[in-house]
Amino acid sequence: MMKFFLLIIVGSLSINAFSQVGIDTKSPQASLDINGDLGLRKRLFLNNDNKESQGLSEQVLVSQGEGLAPTWKTLRIPIYEPNKFYLIFNDSFSDQTGLRITSGQAVTSNLSTDLVEGTSLETLKTRGFFEIAGLSKNFTVNSTSSKVYFQFETVVQQNNSTSNGEDIKYACGIFVDDLLKSVRINTLFNSTTGGSTFLTHTQIGGATNLTVAEHTVKVACARYTTGTRSLGIGKKADDNIANINEFMAQSSLKVDVYEIPQNFNSIVN
Repeated sequence: MMKFFLLIIVGSLSINAFSQVGIDTKSPQASLDINGDLGLRKRLFLNNDNKESQGLSEQVLVSQGEGLAPTWKTLRIPIYEPNKFYLIFNDSFSDQTGLRITSGQAVTSNLSTDLVEGTSLETLKTRGFFEIAGLSKNFTVNSTSSKVYFQFETVVQQNNSTSNGEDIKYACGIFVDDLLKSVRINTLFNSTTGGSTFLTHTQIGGATNLTVAEHTVKVACARYTTGTRSLGIGKKADDNIANINEFMAQSSLKVDVYEIPQNFNSIVN
């Protein structure tokens, strides 16, 4: 009986000159080569940086590449509840170039007929709108149920004088794929005390259930009243103005994409 037991061990283990051990294989390819199933009933310890590590609950073993020991990692997989919106993407951008619109560039078209949802940016450019090029950005929608929010903020400014300042009406629009999605009209009022008058323009817009694709957001503005003063949007209206600079006048745009998730990337390659 003892001889039979020893024959089983010898038949199943193969030790070569490099001290490689094979179980059910005569040509082991590693220090321990098992040709079959491996059952582990208790703990598994790793030796990382000469420190034994048994890992934490719900961690997995991850390879670190050839010649390096595997290590324990935690998979950070978010938990999604069905039919609820989640913030999938958000980013913010800024621009210090801005716009300077003179009286001669004022719009003469009709506010109520031109500024409607879906009007193309190209059409409005022919009627006095100018794009803030630095705020043109791409974003992606991954699900058929989505809500995208945009927040545009800038400083609008003119250089007053006691004799020829003016109230200036202007409009700014937010465009998705070159189609108008949000517009705000405001007036920068003159001050007869001289100096520079400015206001902070804040605008929030949105779009619902955009196609599952990459999209582009843009911002463009126009002046609607004539006069003698230049209008600065996101920049100084006059280079000689002393109470504001390009940093203070800069424009910013924030994009938030909320989705009911339906497409998931694999967590492993």
